[in-house]
Amino acid sequence: MDWNRRQLLRGGVGAGALLLLAACSDTGKPGAPARGGTLRVGAVGTAARIERDPHANLSNDSDFLITSLVYDALTVPGADPNVAPRLASRWESDADRKRWTFTLAENASFHDGTPVTAEDVVWSLRRLRSIGGASKMPVAEADITTDGPGRVVLTVPEPNTQLPLLVRLMTFTVKKDTTDFTAAVGTGPFRLESYQGGNARLVRNERWHGPAPLLDAIEVTMFESATALGNAVLGGQIDLASNVGAIAGRTAAGRSDLQVVRRSDDTMLGVAMRTADGPFADPRVRTAVRLGVDRPALVNQVHSGYGTVANDILGTADPRYDTSIPQRARDVERAKTLLREANFDTGRTYPLATKAEAPGEVESARVLATQLAEIGLRVEVLVQESNAFYDQTWLTAPFYTVSWGTNDSTLFYADKLLSSRSNRNETAFKDPEFDAATARALAARDDAEYAAACASLQRIQYDRGGYLVWGMADGIDVAAARVRDLPVLGGFARVQLERAWLE
Repeated sequence: MDWNRRQLLRGGVGAGALLLLAACSDTGKPGAPARGGTLRVGAVGTAARIERDPHANLSNDSDFLITSLVYDALTVPGADPNVAPRLASRWESDADRKRWTFTLAENASFHDGTPVTAEDVVWSLRRLRSIGGASKMPVAEADITTDGPGRVVLTVPEPNTQLPLLVRLMTFTVKKDTTDFTAAVGTGPFRLESYQGGNARLVRNERWHGPAPLLDAIEVTMFESATALGNAVLGGQIDLASNVGAIAGRTAAGRSDLQVVRRSDDTMLGVAMRTADGPFADPRVRTAVRLGVDRPALVNQVHSGYGTVANDILGTADPRYDTSIPQRARDVERAKTLLREANFDTGRTYPLATKAEAPGEVESARVLATQLAEIGLRVEVLVQESNAFYDQTWLTAPFYTVSWGTNDSTLFYADKLLSSRSNRNETAFKDPEFDAATARALAARDDAEYAAACASLQRIQYDRGGYLVWGMADGIDVAAARVRDLPVLGGFARVQLERAWLE
């Protein structure tokens, strides 16, 4: 099964049933968690794209929020480690890192009281694999099997240390043979009480296998735009605007009755430079481009200050992210020197293709064009419609913007976007040393071997990779001041609301 990068972008990467306190927000005065109350949540969605099948492509934030609270995935993102248990309580692999066994949570049951079996999970994973949902599981249907009561086995053809991460979210479990999801009988912390036109009321699942949710209910309202969503939370119609963006965040920042929740490392905006051939094939040219940008200015202008500078390595929230690599700063004169040494033709104008996909993406291209002019690199920004961009530009053009809404491990990005074997190699990067480091990390038998391999592939990416990763945007949620313990991990974490409570 394929995974679609635009689906991941819309989702962006959740926290789990055992969410660490470090991954939760506790703004305002501290207080003892209180049981009860209804949390009114708004999320963006379009009526034409409403989807209730948990294994289908959930392009509406509102649908994904509802689904993630009603159904359980095997694992969910955590802070450190970056994978936390959910329906699977633990996992282990064989020595070759090819056969992974997931043990289901004790006493896990469906909302109607039926116990969850390994057969239910296998059927659900095979269905997800077969119908083409947005999953990253690299496992064939025949290689998803049971191993006795409460144990599910995933077998992959090559060593892969990332399997627990790759089954985070989307691996929602339903009853075996279920194809009608109107009743939405899941295993998650909330159960569906009512649903109409994209809006839902969810009530606490008293049978949930995880820590008991504190909220009595969550009411989810679908809004057609981020503007309408922001206006609703600013006007007090809802208690939480999920993934509402920087404009609403700036407006809410000065109000005592509201709080702005910043989820760091939520979205990456950057540039892909083709390394195999063309004007950016010389690594000196790519380094010059990286040295020619003013990263703090980009974060301030493009993300309205709601973000952080990055260092040309994908996977900034990974606990293995190498912070010892010096932060690259702007050096106009050094950039000019490198272009001269590479005999780069500064008399030409180079197209920078972009599309209005991620917030600020087109603006980032225009700011980059202005900044790069100062090192002698003349850039013309070409804005393309999204479908045309993926048909005509992605994977082939020499210079274009990219955006990723997940923040998985550095190894995930290395394997999926930079290895020679990847069919999504956005920069046409082929480096035997990098491929070898990636293979070592995927097959690592202990933490030390894994850490060393990840450090090597990050250094290579920094030195001669094809990406300019200038910054990470925060995810922005706006909530009423009385809402507590909202998730602050990036990406899909925003939908994991089972630990939230009302003061």
